[in-house]
Amino acid sequence: MKIAVPAETASGESRVAASPDSVKAYVKRGLTVSVQAGAGAGAHFTDEAYRAVGATIASGPDCVKNADIILTVRRPSADVAKAAKAGAVLIAQMNPYDGKDELKALARNDLSVFSMELMPRISRAQSMDVLSSQANLAGYKSVITAAEHFSRAFPQMMTAAGTVSPARVFVMGVGVAGLQAIATARRLGAIVSATDVRKATEEQVKSLGAKFVFADVADAATAGGYAKELSDEDKAKQAALIAEHIKTQDIIITTALIPGRPAPVLVTEAMVTSLKPGSVIVDLAAERGGNCPLTKAGETIIHNGVTIIGALNLAGALAGNASSLYARNLQNFLDLIVTKDGALAIDWDDEIIKGTALVKQGSAVHPLLNA
Repeated sequence: MKIAVPAETASGESRVAASPDSVKAYVKRGLTVSVQAGAGAGAHFTDEAYRAVGATIASGPDCVKNADIILTVRRPSADVAKAAKAGAVLIAQMNPYDGKDELKALARNDLSVFSMELMPRISRAQSMDVLSSQANLAGYKSVITAAEHFSRAFPQMMTAAGTVSPARVFVMGVGVAGLQAIATARRLGAIVSATDVRKATEEQVKSLGAKFVFADVADAATAGGYAKELSDEDKAKQAALIAEHIKTQDIIITTALIPGRPAPVLVTEAMVTSLKPGSVIVDLAAERGGNCPLTKAGETIIHNGVTIIGALNLAGALAGNASSLYARNLQNFLDLIVTKDGALAIDWDDEIIKGTALVKQGSAVHPLLNA
């Protein structure tokens, strides 16, 4: 059985869907692996490194010809999809909430398509959870990015010339990215506070040495552990508390995303105006419109002396780590659909398969595509 790893074509995408370590594991199981030349360059995985563990290097998208399984980071290009043989399996972060017509177009030639973002939040799927593995790195990078743009130091410093006060960092949204942002800011010596609409996150925040900021509102946690939108009344209560707290902060990290919906506004223009000049906002929700209405996706702007960073794909800025983690997520997923002797065996009744399958052998099966 053949696995193909084409190069990513999305602008600015430096990650790759297989690392030399994951390729080595596939080859050890008797699988053939074809990697497009230069596919790992952005992550500093050379063609020679792939060859050394048993992969073949193909020029252009030819690597997908006759492949049984195609692995990519993002939704594969039309050229890759067209080159796929009948019955092939495509596995990627398919961005299932956008471009549904393009996704439905993949329902041809008996292709089966799996979207890794739809991984169920169950214990046995944790090792396949690409959102968590990538968000963890994005949370870390958000603080490092803020530090690069902040004109003062993070930790308190005692010098003969006086004392340097520590930076104050406020993290909005305490998911995987938020928790890593808290931990990173704390390691850098900042005074950290955080908020979330899920009351249950308070213990996590405090365990990392940060202050929890929470109004007297209804808990907005869903059964799957995600956050849902607050009622208008509770939004007003939370916003009033945040508006007062945010005035004293130097750096704001926002991480609130709701799958398939525009990002909720957490930092209003009035709040931005209340910040001191030199303050920094890193908006991790920029891809969905931003948690601040002033955020511009993919750009860094300055508004009234406040730097607002709408960086996209912060995990990709750590391409080596991000690719290795993503590749391991895929490797664990393949353990579910490939037998020990290297044969494809998909249990379509499995909870993980049901949750991630967009297209089954040429037919759109996920509710997102059939709504």
